[in-house]
Amino acid sequence: MLAERFTAALTYATQLHANQVRKGSGVPYIAHLLGVASIALEYGANENEAIAALLHDAVEDQGGAATREEIRLHFGNEVTATVDGCTDTDTTPKPPWRQRKEAYIAHIPTASQSVVLVSAADKLYNARSILKDYRLLGESLWERFQGGKEGTLWYYRALVDAFNQTEMTAIAEELERVVIEIEVLASKK
Repeated sequence: MLAERFTAALTYATQLHANQVRKGSGVPYIAHLLGVASIALEYGANENEAIAALLHDAVEDQGGAATREEIRLHFGNEVTATVDGCTDTDTTPKPPWRQRKEAYIAHIPTASQSVVLVSAADKLYNARSILKDYRLLGESLWERFQGGKEGTLWYYRALVDAFNQTEMTAIAEELERVVIEIEVLASKK
């Protein structure tokens, strides 16, 4: 069951991301964090993993090392390690997009089960959002992404392949189903 720590993490995530919206959509960023936590819980997350799902973008997007230490102080080493495993970079400026994505993909097969679960929940949420928005917006959707259409399709296919090398089969299979839908739709455009 989720306890006061989860509620505290939800409040903290809401405060951290209060002024952030989803790329290109204007949707408050907390919707993404809630969605990722929900997916993680549906696939068996424990409280630490659910908290990490709420905070998975905090270090990368909201303060780097200082935010990491706040997370460690308030939510412990296990949550912090999972958040770190889901962080593609915490340096400014960020390394080039393709380099970051290749490094992120490469670490998935050897990541902890907690990192794989939260990361897969994040990527599943994102893939579902891409599919929904692609149906609504068509080709203009790809302008939101640094990798454009080709790079984004490569990235999600590579993620599927990496997650398929882990023990998280159910969530990896769901991610693959959504990515296939995106690929099919993209091949018709």
